[in-house]
Amino acid sequence: MSVRVKLTLSYAGFLMLAGALLLAAVWVFLLRYVPTRAMLINPDDRVNGVFPVRSALLHVFAPRAAAVLAVLLVFGLVGGWILAGRVLAPLTRITDATRTATNGSLSHRIRLPGRKDEFRELADAFDTMLTRLEAHVAEQRRFAANASHELRTPLAISKTLIDLARADPHHDTGELLDRLHAVNTRAIDLTEALLLLSRADQRSFTRQPVDLSLLAEEATETLLPLAEKHGVTIETSGDITPTSGSQALLLQLTTNLVHNAIVHNLPEQGSVWVHTGVRPKTVVLTVENTGEQVTPERASTLTEPFQRGTERLHTDHAGVGLGLAIVTTITRAHDGTLTLTPRPAGGIRITVELPAAASHTNR
Repeated sequence: MSVRVKLTLSYAGFLMLAGALLLAAVWVFLLRYVPTRAMLINPDDRVNGVFPVRSALLHVFAPRAAAVLAVLLVFGLVGGWILAGRVLAPLTRITDATRTATNGSLSHRIRLPGRKDEFRELADAFDTMLTRLEAHVAEQRRFAANASHELRTPLAISKTLIDLARADPHHDTGELLDRLHAVNTRAIDLTEALLLLSRADQRSFTRQPVDLSLLAEEATETLLPLAEKHGVTIETSGDITPTSGSQALLLQLTTNLVHNAIVHNLPEQGSVWVHTGVRPKTVVLTVENTGEQVTPERASTLTEPFQRGTERLHTDHAGVGLGLAIVTTITRAHDGTLTLTPRPAGGIRITVELPAAASHTNR
């Protein structure tokens, strides 16, 4: 049986039960006090005649009571069917929206009117889920299109170089091999970045105690030769910043931030500042650099996949356009927040805020 039929039968059943209880109350508290044998009334009283006996009243009362119960049954079935339909109407709209979403249309919204009740809360939660799901699907489609484009470029270059080598066997193979090696390295870097992005987004890692200040020092030491090559100075400072998460992923996050700050900097005499700090319930990693002026609108798009702060750099450290996208995903996987703020003097300040370790917040 459908829920509407069940509710209708429930309403009718309760109404019948209430009627039966009412009739039983009439019998218990009224009719049982009526005598079973006829009695003569005192002629001097205002009311003359014979007092009615219980059998006579029961003979008159029973058919009327049965008729009343029949009317209550019909009224309960009809009224219950109407009331159940009205109560379940919002659920029908939610079901229709679910079917629409199942067919692939995520733009539909319920927007249930009326006062805020359980159905309204369910509909609002469903609308919120559809909004997030639609945004996630759009982001995945855009990401897949960009990834396909980025992967197609090195593959097309490799094919062109191979065709050139086959067409001209006497061409300098050393140069072709060097170019093929560079293109292949870029394709491998892009593939590894995509795998890392997928791993972080799925949160398939084990949480363990991590000190962000140590990871900042490690990332700075690793990228120091690159900074010297670009004429960029790096300054690190801050306190011990205990948090929990994947040490490998958080190291990748820190390395990406420092690498991005070095590469997208002034042509010469640039600077990078790496700072770690502690707040009441969170720890903070801040990386800022000098560089070109960045508008707030431009800064808000830098975390999208394959977005770069400047034009593509034709160097060995140009990256694959996933640095800040990976940082965003790792931060989200660790229940943190990422903030990008343009510096008035040029460059950008990137702040990663993560939950502090439990032992630290209890102090």
